[in-house]
Amino acid sequence: MKTNDAVKALGALAQESRLDIFRLLVRKGATGMAAGELSDHFSMPPATMSFHLKELSNAGLIASRRESRSIIYAANYGHMQELLGFLMENCCADNGGKC
Repeated sequence: MKTNDAVKALGALAQESRLDIFRLLVRKGATGMAAGELSDHFSMPPATMSFHLKELSNAGLIASRRESRSIIYAANYGHMQELLGFLMENCCADNGGKC
């Protein structure tokens, strides 16, 4: 992962509502949730939810798919793993690799 991609992802998560949304989608797995369900769950107006989903999507943290008339959002586990790998890449390197 490139540094600018990590900064974009971390920036998207550096907002309380988006972090809560992302953590819920991680729990839901590949099934994900519809945008309307997310709005209801967080008692958030649809326009506000759309804004947060767009930010998470632009950062590569979530993906969307259409099912009938709904758009389903789910965590992008591959990108999440890349971000975690980036953060842990040099873990304890200055300590001989001993954490």
